[in-house]
Amino acid sequence: MRNAVRERRLAAGLSQAALGGALSVSRQTINAIETGRYDPSLPLAFAIAGHFGVRIEELFFPNQIDRGGT
Repeated sequence: MRNAVRERRLAAGLSQAALGGALSVSRQTINAIETGRYDPSLPLAFAIAGHFGVRIEELFFPNQIDRGGT
């Protein structure tokens, strides 16, 4: 899943550690989410969206799945 967490975080002037602290997760968790190595749980995804005051759909984008059709 793609996301815009890094862009939102930078626009807010937050470090990964600061965002992690605000969400009660580690800096490493924020880094893993931003780099796509980890998809957050649904409650964490909602918490991140809520922190930035946006809908979850504005922050997380599912990868397109090629189903072999048109």
